[in-house]
Amino acid sequence: MSVMQAASDAVAAPATTAPAGRRRRPRLLWRVLPPVGVFALIIGAWYYISYGVLSQSRRFLLPPPDQIIEVGFGDPKNFDALMRGLGLTTEVALLGLAIAIVVGVGAAVLMSQAKWLELSLYPWAVILQTIPILALVPLIALWLGFGFESRLLVCVLIALFPIIANTLFGLQSADAGMRDLFRLHGAGRATVLFKLMFPAGLPAMFAGFRISAGLSVIGALVGDLFFKQGKPGLGILIDVYRSRLQTEQMYAAVILASLLGIAVFVFFGWLGRQVVGKWYQAGRG
Repeated sequence: MSVMQAASDAVAAPATTAPAGRRRRPRLLWRVLPPVGVFALIIGAWYYISYGVLSQSRRFLLPPPDQIIEVGFGDPKNFDALMRGLGLTTEVALLGLAIAIVVGVGAAVLMSQAKWLELSLYPWAVILQTIPILALVPLIALWLGFGFESRLLVCVLIALFPIIANTLFGLQSADAGMRDLFRLHGAGRATVLFKLMFPAGLPAMFAGFRISAGLSVIGALVGDLFFKQGKPGLGILIDVYRSRLQTEQMYAAVILASLLGIAVFVFFGWLGRQVVGKWYQAGRG
């Protein structure tokens, strides 16, 4: 009887694995088809507005996508200018984000170690977030001029607060019972920080990194728009194309800036899944 049972199990085993493979395909389609469908609707509405709503004399307000690709990206001279602008904007955004991560995580760690530090520093971080960055631009220009450093500072100021807030929340979310257990075994502050608080805070920290990743691109564009000296980034190009009514080139620059923000956001989402997943899997092991 046992031999017959084993044989029947061996025959039935492949049948149980096949439906699992088939189930992955509908799930993948379910994740891909909705955004692709929305994208198709947007492109369709775009063409309808360009050709059905706007007259030919006003079509420059929203040129159709094929003209944007042809004029904005197809012209070698314009494409070269866009790539150089993208390079500078990417440099400012990534460097500003890196500085914001170092400063933000460092400030959150300090505030998590002493309540009086949190009460002293966190209100100023909130005030810095609530001050309109455009009100600080003239002061930054007076202090640092209109070059690369001013653009970088604007980028850091815009991207800083979400990192501080999310990192502090994550570090403080460590289980109180585990803190008591660590202290009971004589663990020091550094041990509690790196072996308890950081593992507990990583999901919130990477959520802050993803938010600030998009904000860093916005900061780089804002810095370009207001500090118009030096090499032109995408922000300067957008403003120049706007003033010349070169809307195809302007939309191409806007699309590149959007793709840069999406790429940085997706990268930090992927990095967060890798780091957080490995950290927690190691902890479970």
